[in-house]
Amino acid sequence: MTTTASRRATAVNAPPFRGATKGDALKEDTMRGDAGTHPGAGVEPHLDPALTGRPDVRPTSRRLGPGQRRRFAGLVGPAALILLWVVASATGLLDPRILSEPWTVVSTAGELIADGRLQENLAISAQRAGLGLFFGIVVGAVLAVLSGLSRVGESLIDGPVQIKRAIPGLALIPLLILWFGIDETMKVLTITLGVFVPIYLQTHAGLRGIDLRYVELAQTVGLSRAGFIRRVVLPGALPGFFLGLRFAVTGAWVSLVVVEQINSTSGIGYMMELARTYGQTNIIVLGLAVYGVLGLLSDAAVRLLERKALSWQRTLAG
Repeated sequence: MTTTASRRATAVNAPPFRGATKGDALKEDTMRGDAGTHPGAGVEPHLDPALTGRPDVRPTSRRLGPGQRRRFAGLVGPAALILLWVVASATGLLDPRILSEPWTVVSTAGELIADGRLQENLAISAQRAGLGLFFGIVVGAVLAVLSGLSRVGESLIDGPVQIKRAIPGLALIPLLILWFGIDETMKVLTITLGVFVPIYLQTHAGLRGIDLRYVELAQTVGLSRAGFIRRVVLPGALPGFFLGLRFAVTGAWVSLVVVEQINSTSGIGYMMELARTYGQTNIIVLGLAVYGVLGLLSDAAVRLLERKALSWQRTLAG
């Protein structure tokens, strides 16, 4: 009892800390006044005898957040879309001449897999998309670092990139055909142009969004230029980079669809264009389904990589 009384006396008579504001002093005065009006005032909650035995009513769940992450939750939407397609086809609400039935598409996929055409075209499409994505990521990231860390680099790089951003990549295809022909160089370059812009924009925004206090701290501790980039720039730009990477992956598949339908002799897009000539709706729908699955899997891979690389962040996404 003596110890508790001395604690209360110390809490009541303690002077305000140095630099306290008027609001802090008022709050402290209020606490001092409350100390003598109700039991347990000025005592830690777990030491207050008046609170012993009472249930803990503190919230245990995040009511204001999205809740706990669920495994395979991202498949619910695509599964619902497929179910809607099955129901509409089975009930006759969807004309098979407009959109083939799911079971017809599945049987068509089995036939194309059996003769090897689907695997061959898929491998070629994946190679084109992979090369364009790789070159686009490298070019976009390098340009973003040069523009984000140097005023001279920004004046030379940012303007042309913004001009390219305003010009659709697909509008450049006629010019690229005149320059490089219709071979693989034109196709990979078109995909690269569709990839590097979102990588540049988001990474550049991430760089410019780094808190200036970290820069001042790096100067105070004497970090070198390489150390500054490794310890401050790269971690600060990673969230923006991964956001740009998600847009870039989508842009790669969109550009691939177009370039494979322009005087191409292989790839999923070529297979779809050939099916259009013969009116084979089932193969066209199969090609769209393949593109959709590839896009969904690649986006899931980027999000998984993002969670692993940014595990130190605590965000609403969890």
